[in-house]
Amino acid sequence: MGAGARPLFAPPCRVERHPGSDAPAARSAGGADPVTKAARHGSLTVLMTTDAVGGVWSYALALCTALPAIRFVLATMGPRAGAEQQSALARLPNVELAESDFRLEWMAGAEQDMADSRAWLRGLALRHRADLVHVNGYAHAALGAPCPTLAVAHSDVLSWWRAVHGVAAPEGWDAYRREVANGLSAASAVVALTRSVAADLETHYGFARERSTVIPNGIELGRFARRAKRPVVMAAGRVWDEAKNLALLDRVAPDLAWPIEIAGATAHPERGEIAFSGARMLGPLDPAAMARRLNEAAIFAAPARYEPFGLAILEAAAAGCALVLGDIPSLRENWDGAALLLPPGDDAAWREGLARLVLDKSERETVGAAARSRAAQFGIERTAERYAALYRALADCAGCRDVA
Repeated sequence: MGAGARPLFAPPCRVERHPGSDAPAARSAGGADPVTKAARHGSLTVLMTTDAVGGVWSYALALCTALPAIRFVLATMGPRAGAEQQSALARLPNVELAESDFRLEWMAGAEQDMADSRAWLRGLALRHRADLVHVNGYAHAALGAPCPTLAVAHSDVLSWWRAVHGVAAPEGWDAYRREVANGLSAASAVVALTRSVAADLETHYGFARERSTVIPNGIELGRFARRAKRPVVMAAGRVWDEAKNLALLDRVAPDLAWPIEIAGATAHPERGEIAFSGARMLGPLDPAAMARRLNEAAIFAAPARYEPFGLAILEAAAAGCALVLGDIPSLRENWDGAALLLPPGDDAAWREGLARLVLDKSERETVGAAARSRAAQFGIERTAERYAALYRALADCAGCRDVA
């Protein structure tokens, strides 16, 4: 084993596991007190909430990776991080992981956990001497911690419901509405991924859109390359999520000359496995496998009814896929002029649009080149720079509001 080698059976990352507020402090891999280490280096310490499922985890990991000078304590609620996720964190010396079993704010019964989860986060903020709390959500921005809070709006239930069902969410979501509104009001600053998300916050929770700062997501563009393309239409997302509208692709697949391949979870948390008959199901793919698929796919389709940003779309664009997307405000905001935009409720339009790109190589390559050019605006470096500036402004102005 070389001098820089990692012991084969070393713990995968620095983890503290406890649902309450009196957990022992996490320690670094070498046993040093992380508070002392942070103070010695004079770095910012950011307590960031996340879940271990889907896009928010990918976003959090990318941001932690791109900001190595900032110390992060990742506090998870909902399902815990798997072995592969912990292994990814182990490669980041600036990250500590604190896990809990508290329900996420949109889950049934979450209100029963709210007081305890807030107490747990306050304890983490105090113990790790956090300079600020970055909440990837809303309710926990009303934390009562002795440091600023930043709420980042990735998605929300009321906007999802309106987009998917065409009507307002039922009264059963009123408690959630209040928690989100209170969190937005309490936050020292609010970030939205797009102007469309900022508009949703105003529409559904009364949070004035001009109080939000728009910081788009970013990715490591170097992971993607425009290689020789396979004759395939690629898609990605949780198959059971009605907002992704992937069932439309399953319906039109039999009429296309090329196969449609869909990457993503197929098991609904409550209803079990979802089966498609027209499209080929790839199941969940790790980031490397997903990048390989996108680099080879000629077309990427996302007929979303609701998609606040769409990391998979950005990755597909970086790989030079010709994009065919649902014509909704958020996707139009980022991809107008660099994608074929189609009504997400019109099967015939999707059948025709996909078939045209399959047959017309020139148009397909033109759309793919436009997507790749647009993707260059969304590098993780630019995103990280903006967050770093916001973090420092908040930390330097503890007690201030609307710093952004």
